[in-house]
Amino acid sequence: DTGSLALGGIIASLAILLRKELLIPVLCGIFLIENLSVILQVAYFKYTRKKTGVGQRILLMSPLHHHYQKKGWHETKIVTRFWIIAIAMAAFSIITLKIR
Repeated sequence: DTGSLALGGIIASLAILLRKELLIPVLCGIFLIENLSVILQVAYFKYTRKKTGVGQRILLMSPLHHHYQKKGWHETKIVTRFWIIAIAMAAFSIITLKIR
């Protein structure tokens, strides 16, 4: 985790220095989606358990990549798709970044 924490700190610092803080969610899209899938799964389960007495889930399993594994996708396919999405989001962030 030491490397990922340093990388996240560098990304956040550069975004703040360049005054492009709104690009952080786009640049970190996959990580954000993974975390949101867990938050939504837990919140929905607790809500339905309180409302009906039986908790229901949105996904088969959270985080999102485990949902795809439960659906029968191979790990390499999931990782490759996530790489493609991450590269596209990073490219979009770089394209929209205008340095003076």
